[in-house]
Amino acid sequence: MRSLININLDLKKLILFLAISVTIITFLNSFYSSYQVQKQQLQSQTLINHNAYAAKLVSVTDRFLLSAQQQLAYSAKIIESHFNDRNILAQEADRLRLQTDSFNSIVIVDNQGLVLGLSPMSLQLEGETLQSYGAKQALSNKKAMISEPYMSAAGNLIISISHPLFDRNSNYIGYVCGTLYLKKSSILHDLLQVHFHKDGSYLFVVDKNRRLLYHPDVSRIGEQVYNNSVIEAVLKGESGTQEIINSQGTAILAGYASLKSAPWGIVTQRSISSTLVPLDGLMLNVLYRTIPVGFATFILIWVFAQLISQPLRRLAETAKKLDNPAASQDLKLVRSWYYESSELRLAMLKGVGLLQNQIGVLRHEAQTDPLTGLHNRRSLERMLDQLIFNRTSFTVLAVDIDFFKQVNDEFGHDIGDIVLQSLAKVVLDVTRESDFVARTGGEEFIIILPSTTGESAYLLAERLRMRVSETIIEPVGCINISIGISGWPLNQLNVEEVLKQADQALYKAKKSGRNRCIVDSQLTHSE
Repeated sequence: MRSLININLDLKKLILFLAISVTIITFLNSFYSSYQVQKQQLQSQTLINHNAYAAKLVSVTDRFLLSAQQQLAYSAKIIESHFNDRNILAQEADRLRLQTDSFNSIVIVDNQGLVLGLSPMSLQLEGETLQSYGAKQALSNKKAMISEPYMSAAGNLIISISHPLFDRNSNYIGYVCGTLYLKKSSILHDLLQVHFHKDGSYLFVVDKNRRLLYHPDVSRIGEQVYNNSVIEAVLKGESGTQEIINSQGTAILAGYASLKSAPWGIVTQRSISSTLVPLDGLMLNVLYRTIPVGFATFILIWVFAQLISQPLRRLAETAKKLDNPAASQDLKLVRSWYYESSELRLAMLKGVGLLQNQIGVLRHEAQTDPLTGLHNRRSLERMLDQLIFNRTSFTVLAVDIDFFKQVNDEFGHDIGDIVLQSLAKVVLDVTRESDFVARTGGEEFIIILPSTTGESAYLLAERLRMRVSETIIEPVGCINISIGISGWPLNQLNVEEVLKQADQALYKAKKSGRNRCIVDSQLTHSE
């Protein structure tokens, strides 16, 4: 299953992935948290500002209305003293309108609603009996009052501020009234408009009937607004802030306060989208300032990932060739600068030592005859291949114990094994260190003599044969061996043919009476 999976990830990539992921997640979380905190602070501050703004406008408007009522009260004394003098009434009406610009128009009305004086004269109401809602309200109340919005006789949407008139006997004789146009320029309109902001903030004034007395959108003046919690709160005389969805479906931050001099409320508000416009720029600025730090952090992470992963990567690469004798040296060169990699390197060094020892044992066992400790057939083939590759001449001694079967039959296989081991010791004593001795099966041995002539090989073979025949092996006594000798290169024969020639020479030795050495005739002729 593992072979089907191509694993491309290494520790460095994993560290980079993990560190960068954590960094990005942390950055996004911090960025989001910062955005939310700044958003909350901005909205809270906006609500506080709008509440203070509404309270300020209420204070200014209250002072204006009080001042307007005081002007009318003062003028009422003059009018009461000259109520029957039309010229003085006309002069006083002009003075009221022109002196302070507090009113759009002035009318002086008797107790029957008849207009006795007015300003400006362009209204053409002198001598007319007023039938408007405000006129009737002033006549019925007979006290200082601020009316609800109504359509004037001249066709203007207005509110009126009136003050009653009494004669010397305190009889009600009429009223003097100053009007404020709602849909045309007026001092109230100018007063509120001065505080208009171009940042998306705006305000409106609403009366007790939920009717808009002032709004930046003139077309909405006079409109009644329902299902607005801010208007409901301010008409209850409350002051505060709210976050609402207005009648136009817009999310709004509103501050509100109610007037003391009239049953009105002033609401200042700003859409949340407009409020958060500066936040977008602020967060972009934060992002721009964070990018260099983020880049430096990435570089730092990359460097540390390289430092952390490099020892483990080298250990992993060395682990692929633990059977190589140079593996231990490669492991020692690995710079394991932190605890885990250092301990892993030490563990691998111990493991490599054990593995190399085990490999050595296995290699030795694979190339050695377990009974005699001599080389085996596999090792022999490797030796011959090496000699042929190096073009090194050699002679071959094929050795066989005479009548070995009788030894096994008479003394048993255990004694037969002792005989084989004893023979191996004698062979090793007689041969040179550069010679190669192998047991190829049963009682058969092969001796390879590199760079040796047939004559020298024969002398060594004879010396070996004599030594064996003189060696006493208990309980068998002395044994004899027969030896066949061949060599390479021999008439361009290959290795297999040379070995076969040695076996044939051995066979001749056996046929001719055993306990003797026979040199292959071709080897003799070649020399």
